[in-house]
Amino acid sequence: MTDRSLRSLVDTALAALANGREQRGGPLPAATPRQVEQTVDAALGHATLPAEGIGDEAALADLVTAVAAGAADPTDPACTGHLHCPPLDVAVAADLVASALNQSLDSWDQAPAATVLEERVIETLGDLAGLPGAAGVITTGGTASTYTALLLARDAAPSPVRVYSSEIAHFSADRGAHLLGIGEVVKVPVDEQHRLDVPHLARLLADAPADSRPVVVATAGTTDFGSIDPLPALAALVRTHGGWLHVDAAYGGGLLFSDTHRDLLTGVELADTVSLDLHKLGWQPAAAGVLLARDPALFEPLARRAAYLNPVDDEDEGYTSLLGRSLRTTRRADVLKIAVTLRALGRRGLGEKVDACLRLAQYSAAAVRARVDLELVADPVLSTVVFRYAGPDGTADDQINGRLRRALLSSGQAVVGRTEHRGRVLLKLTLLNPDATEADVDRVLDLVVAAGRAELES
Repeated sequence: MTDRSLRSLVDTALAALANGREQRGGPLPAATPRQVEQTVDAALGHATLPAEGIGDEAALADLVTAVAAGAADPTDPACTGHLHCPPLDVAVAADLVASALNQSLDSWDQAPAATVLEERVIETLGDLAGLPGAAGVITTGGTASTYTALLLARDAAPSPVRVYSSEIAHFSADRGAHLLGIGEVVKVPVDEQHRLDVPHLARLLADAPADSRPVVVATAGTTDFGSIDPLPALAALVRTHGGWLHVDAAYGGGLLFSDTHRDLLTGVELADTVSLDLHKLGWQPAAAGVLLARDPALFEPLARRAAYLNPVDDEDEGYTSLLGRSLRTTRRADVLKIAVTLRALGRRGLGEKVDACLRLAQYSAAAVRARVDLELVADPVLSTVVFRYAGPDGTADDQINGRLRRALLSSGQAVVGRTEHRGRVLLKLTLLNPDATEADVDRVLDLVVAAGRAELES
């Protein structure tokens, strides 16, 4: 690879990206799943691995155009379905460099500067979270972070652990506990604000076997409601029972950048481990997860010695390795885009983007309340607005809500999220685009109402 050849191919890729976006013309393709499949197959020439290659330029132009034309584009204000952010240009540029350098963070001699950079970024994020001296690692996201945190909690416990989380916590805790062989997660009901019910948990811990150690997974930003569990009360309760507190702040962790909203995370500094996802309220290309641990010694279960990666004499001479911080061996330098973004925007710049998204969520909730066809299900805490189409007389059912969402998808007009809670199908707007406007929200709600009415009349 040369800089010149890469520049030429990047130009080709950017042209194809623009071409694909123009073909799409909206937040996602106006197509059925089968039509998208046919478009991809056509771009592949119905031969993913031809006997003879077609060349760099042609392959890049064809497939980038097809994927961009068939993408769900988070930069479009009508793409509001998931915790999927529009990445910052500066972060995308840094991510390209990380790919070009193709370093691996499992040994110093594969990524000298990036090894130092990751440690500096972890130090900074630990300080931001109120965990000075914390150790940590860049991960693929909240799922990997929570799994690793549960592993560390299990191995630090003097007795078998029992994991607890709210009934609406992210499923990664359940999957992680299963894979680690530590049993099913004990589900705790939530209160009217969709937060873990601390008195109920207290009763469960009081009745737990005396030889078990509680590991509580608190959520700072649930996927559906953005709700934040009572962190100070949970920390005090867990400490009373000699347990471990993991705070899953994959969604809400971005509040740490905001002077206006960071108090919502009060108590995160009391956790043993914390997960953050900067590919949500941090505007990074995926993946940009972070796991922080209060005490560097907590990572000891991951420590392994491989003569070809981290020999003792090298480490004694300062050639440090991050191998013992991650479940992965080969690990790309995702830290570069994070560090570039932190430097480029600063805490205040990132905080302003967080504030913009939360303001838009408050506006959206008010706009839903103002429409007779819509029903607001919960006041927003972060940037997610949960609602449903009720119809002009309030009789629209779950099937209509499901169908209207699919109608918007197949028309390519909007990506509106769907979830289910207490037996009802609900719709949601997940607002992670700091450049989206109130007019953008009004347009999406207009589309929801129009699609709902069309379903009622069909």
